[in-house]
Amino acid sequence: MTSREKQLKDRIRELRQQHGELDLAIKKLMLEENPDQLRVKRIKKEKLRHKDEIAKLEDLLFPDIIA
Repeated sequence: MTSREKQLKDRIRELRQQHGELDLAIKKLMLEENPDQLRVKRIKKEKLRHKDEIAKLEDLLFPDIIA
């Protein structure tokens, strides 16, 4: 494994952890009697950005090779 691959894997791992933390934050907010919908929406957008970045990094790490 090259150092570049290790960096990508480390970043993916970090993003997945943050993605999970954001998911928990959303669930916690939704348990409130009157959840702050603006805050929920912002967290969901951030969670989606993390998901998109994870997909992009995974494509770099594991490119689709069409034979």
